[in-house]
Amino acid sequence: MRAGHRTLLAAALAAQLWLAAPAAAQLVEAPPTGPAEAALFQALGQRDGLGQLADVFVDRLIADPRIGHHFKGIRPAHLKKQIPDFFCLVLGGGCAYEGDTMKRSHADLKIDRAEFLRVVELLQDSMDERGISFAVQNQFLARLAPMHRDIITR
Repeated sequence: MRAGHRTLLAAALAAQLWLAAPAAAQLVEAPPTGPAEAALFQALGQRDGLGQLADVFVDRLIADPRIGHHFKGIRPAHLKKQIPDFFCLVLGGGCAYEGDTMKRSHADLKIDRAEFLRVVELLQDSMDERGISFAVQNQFLARLAPMHRDIITR
């Protein structure tokens, strides 16, 4: 059960994980949302809850011996701002995200499947620590999963 969950998490997490501060950031407005996205945004604690999740998640990413090297030179405070904004955008929470596309921001990072999956595991651990239910985690990861094609580059 945990392995299948990690696969979904990997797809979702990698999408958010390596949000480098691009030189030519673009402001992206939230897409329209439906009842499912609104309920998920609520279940995750809205923008404040996503910010609390990002605080835990970023600390885990930076400290991880397997993937922490990808974050050298990136300010944790920047990630802790970008990640919840991006998650909020994905969930249609009415937030604006100032950053590059997932494809552009991950193009030169040479992220492989194992690293992607590790990020997903760390996101899952962060959600567990925040007390987010397994069902909500799965829904959230399902929203992020399609982005894996833009993140895994080797």
